[in-house]
Amino acid sequence: MRRQQGFTLIEVMIVVVIIAILAAIAIPSYTAYLDRAACEDGKSLIMQAAANADRRRAQNAGSYVGFNALPQNTSEFSIAVGNITATAYTLTATATGRLAAGTLTLTAANVRGGSLAEQCNW
Repeated sequence: MRRQQGFTLIEVMIVVVIIAILAAIAIPSYTAYLDRAACEDGKSLIMQAAANADRRRAQNAGSYVGFNALPQNTSEFSIAVGNITATAYTLTATATGRLAAGTLTLTAANVRGGSLAEQCNW
């Protein structure tokens, strides 16, 4: 009697179904992980800029005037500052990567907002 070599069609189909089930679970989880990582990148960038603004205020007799020390843009977000007065500023991190077409904002009064605020738990 000859020995069986290889796999039957049923065995191959079972393996394919198992791989498909694992992929159906793993891919959405991985996508959510990448989105969370991108959000954290934007939040980190904007908090670095806020720390630089507070440093400027401490060195400039309590005024934000002349503040322009922004951290370097990342692959996910670019940062800009606007509405600078002696007592206020507005930081805006604009998504340029995975979360394109969204923003996170922060003011000197620690008011957080932007179109990505809810998605990023900002």
